[in-house]
Amino acid sequence: MLIKKKIARLLAPLCFVFALATTSSAQAADVRIAVAANFTDTTRQLIAAFGEATGLEAVASYGSTGKLYAQIDNGAPFDVFLAADTRRPELLEENGQGVAATRFTYARGKLVLWTPVPNTFSDPSAWLESGEFARLAIANPKTAPYGLAAQEVLTEMGLWDALQGRLVRGDSIAQTFQFVATTNAQSGFVALSQVRAWDEKDGSLWLIPQTYYSPINQQAILLTRSENNTAAHQWLEFLRSDTARNIIEAAGYDIDH
Repeated sequence: MLIKKKIARLLAPLCFVFALATTSSAQAADVRIAVAANFTDTTRQLIAAFGEATGLEAVASYGSTGKLYAQIDNGAPFDVFLAADTRRPELLEENGQGVAATRFTYARGKLVLWTPVPNTFSDPSAWLESGEFARLAIANPKTAPYGLAAQEVLTEMGLWDALQGRLVRGDSIAQTFQFVATTNAQSGFVALSQVRAWDEKDGSLWLIPQTYYSPINQQAILLTRSENNTAAHQWLEFLRSDTARNIIEAAGYDIDH
């Protein structure tokens, strides 16, 4: 039963991607946010704190940055976009779908190699080079910034081509984490924040040197359709507050000081 509950918790972000436009609660929310999947647990904490501070209701929809961008581009009714990269918010600003001068970096992600199984790798580099595993999970590099970072790590290590036959790609970093948490993949490249939010603290983890991949600067932007939405502005202001920044940093992200 406990395992089923954990898996259900992991699947929740995947099942909720399209729920925003169809649920009455979302329609009644003061601010509707599209959020990169790696930021799921942190956003839930932030929404609770935001509600306590302002009395406003925020509702989030989670998915890969690339797919959320495509939904916004096709008219999805979001007010704010919290991406896991800088490129998509920049594109929204350039094409007029994002409000100029509202874009900022709210978090800097950290990539880890992780498995819930203890003592899997004492030497992560040697373990990856050995190929003593059937499946290694990464997020899709085309749609998920954490997947692109994983590709950069394996390329830096000279292993990208050699491991192609063992890679399983999640549509988002949430699905990638699910592959590893359920041991359908022996290990995988996931966000540090996901491991910190995981109920079980045992396992094997390698905090990958940030020189191995480009900085995962996660940016927020106000969407033009909601330029006059006061609650959306308040959400972005809240993200810059000490309360929000403390939550984000405790979750496993770097922030600008």
